[in-house]
Order: sequence, then C-alpha cells, then structure tokens
Amino acid sequence: MRVFLWSLTAALAGFLFGFDTVVISGAEQTIQQLWGLSAGLHGLAMGSALYGTVLGALVGGWPADRWGRRPTLFLVGILYFVSAVWSALATGVYSFSLARFLGGLGVGVATVVAPMYIAEIAPPERRGRLAGMFQFNIVFGILAAFFSNAWIGWWGGAHAWRWMLGVEAVPAFVYTVLCLAIPESPRWLLVRRGDRARALEVLRWIEPEAGPDRWEAHADQIVSASGAEGRREAFWSRRLARPILLAFLIAMFNQLSGINAVLYFAPRIFEWTGLGRQAALLQSVGIGVTNLVFTLVGLWLIDRAGRRALLFAGSVGYIVSLGVVALGFLYQRYEWVAPFIFLFIAAHAVGQGAVIWVFIAEIFPNRQRAGGQALGSFTHWAFAALLTTVFPKMAEVLPPAGIFGFFCGMMVLQLLWVIGMVPETRGVALEDMQKRLGISG
Repeated sequence: MRVFLWSLTAALAGFLFGFDTVVISGAEQTIQQLWGLSAGLHGLAMGSALYGTVLGALVGGWPADRWGRRPTLFLVGILYFVSAVWSALATGVYSFSLARFLGGLGVGVATVVAPMYIAEIAPPERRGRLAGMFQFNIVFGILAAFFSNAWIGWWGGAHAWRWMLGVEAVPAFVYTVLCLAIPESPRWLLVRRGDRARALEVLRWIEPEAGPDRWEAHADQIVSASGAEGRREAFWSRRLARPILLAFLIAMFNQLSGINAVLYFAPRIFEWTGLGRQAALLQSVGIGVTNLVFTLVGLWLIDRAGRRALLFAGSVGYIVSLGVVALGFLYQRYEWVAPFIFLFIAAHAVGQGAVIWVFIAEIFPNRQRAGGQALGSFTHWAFAALLTTVFPKMAEVLPPAGIFGFFCGMMVLQLLWVIGMVPETRGVALEDMQKRLGISG
C-alpha cells in the first residue's frame, strides 16, 4: 500500500501536466481579444508553455541526479503552483507568457522525473501498472480541465478565464505538500549519495515481507550493477547505443502517429467531414472519454500482456484506423471517419500511451536513467512541438487523405520496429535489464 501511495503521489504530476496543457483552451480566445493580440503574438503566448516543456525535458535529468528524485518532484509542484497563480493574475501578454513558460518547465521536468521515480521504487511485477498511473493521470487531468473550464465558464463572467487558469493552484498545492511525505528513491541513495542506511530503510518499506538478508542482497545487487556502470560514466557511448536508440524511436513514433494533431485539432478534423462546429466539439468530448477508458485498459494489461505485446497491438490498431480514415476522406465516405478516429485513440491509449513512459524508465542503467529519461522526454516534446507547428500548414497543402495516409505509413514503420528491435521488459528487475539489453559490464 505504501508503494502504491508513493507512486500515486508522483503520478499526480501527470494530472497537473494534463490539466496545465489543456486548461488554456478555455481562455485563449478571451486573452487574444482582451489584449488585442496579433496572430503571431497570440501564437507565441499560447505556445510559451510548450517551449518551457521542451527545455524542462532537456534539463530535467540534472536536478534529479544532483539533488534527488524527491526534491525535484517537489520543485515541479512549486513551478505548477507559481505558474497557475501568476497566469491568473497576469496583466499583459509578456507576463502571461512567462508564467505559462514556468508551467511548461514543470511539465517537462515531470515527464522526466515522475516515471523514473515510480520505476525505481516499484516491484518488478507491478512496475508497469504503477508507472503507467502517470499516463492515466495525464488523461484524467485533460478531462478535468475540460470540465473545469465548462463549469467556470458557466458562472465566471468576465473574469472566468482568470479562474480557469488559477484553479490549477489548488491541486498543485496539494501535490506539493504530498511530495513531503514520500521517501527518496533507494537507487538514487545508493548510486548517487552512497547512503546505504537510508536506502535500506526505504527498501524495508518497499518489501516489508522480506527479511534483512533480502534487503541487504537487494542493495548489494544495485551497488554491484551500478559499480560496473561507473567505469563508463559517459551517456553518449557505444555501450548505451541500444537503449538510446530505443528511447529516441519510441518517443519519435509516439508523435508521428499524429496523436497530438488529432487531440489538438479534433474539431477541425471533424468539420472536414461536414459536421457543424457544435457537433464537432461534441465529437471531441468523445475523444477524451475514449482516451480515459482505454488508458485504464492499457494499465490493466501492461503487466499481464507485456510492453512489447501492447506496442504490437497498438501499432496494428493505428494502421487499421488511420488507413480507414484516409480512405474515408479519399472516397468521401465520411461516416467512416468518426468511429475510426475513436479506434485510433483507443489503439494509442492501450499501446503507445500506456507504454512510453514506463518503457523509457526501464531500459537505462541506474547511473544513466535520468539522462535516458530526459532524452526520451525531450524527443517526445520536440516532435510534439514540430507536429503542432506544421499541422496547420499540412492542412493547407495536403488533402485530409494525404495527411492520414502519412501517419499510417509512419505506423507501418513502427510495427516493423516493434517486431525487429523492441525487447520485452515486463517483470524484469531494473538491475537485470542491462544484461538483457547487452549493456552490462
């Protein structure tokens, strides 16, 4: 139960991630009108959080290694809280943009540290479900933000947009306080701090049914594996080529599926089928509900079926759904589009969505885990920013069938990658993972 509560606390960083990412959708039009923003300045203000996310993902491994996982998670809560309050009180676009940038910085760091922390405290047989709670909380935060915006918009009046942004301070404060009650990662204590006494205490909390001999043996295993790594501290090395490539490719394919294009531009996509604006918005709500339901399915399966199996099934689901959507637009069979968009969301939630943060946190050795998580997170957000930026232009120069055909082609490549390169990590102790990947010693 302790491990579950600690994992849930860390995973709440994902709830704030989802909430922070989507909450701006209820305020952006009002902000543009209030401050008379040009299209360029408006885009800069709306994208400021995403720029912070890319930077946070790039540097998030450094505080996690230097100060520890727990203080870094606490710092994430501070960034979310300050961003929420500052955004709500902002009096101009530049102040607002800086506030949103800080929130994005928190999102980027959270995607590095939270899954890594959970992976390091979780027993191997439950690691997938526990680390996968981060993804579930992202999806839950997105839904909460939509409902919060709708509720505040109903009673908030002229200042509703400030309340929409400021209400995030409440869960951010709760999360920050809860971070004070979680322990430090035993692997960080042993590998980075050399504090065996505190690490053994945490291992005793994690495995209360085991005895002192088991705790000592577990600590020895961590130290032994990390000691072997210590002879090669460099992250960018031939020895780590395989996990580096795996982390880069899973993050790249995650975005080349088109998931962000569908999530961010769903109303526009549904309008291409001839739906009116209100009907398109209603269909978009269905995407959020589908995402949440099938994320739960993915979490139930991840430690039963395994990571590789979910990626395989998700890839097949991607190819079928994206292919039918492309054909629906090509032959103007628009009644095919909505149900297969929902199938696409389900395939993502069960496959890539459930696996990505868990998998990246599992495949790197202890000393390089923070750097590996930072690489995967940075790649994810860099491609997310690129896709979000170029999609409107793609919509101008390509027909919808061409856009979805491109995404489908990328998922064929992902399927080949899963078949040919992806190892199964289910139930494997983190210290044994490097042997399975051929990077021990």
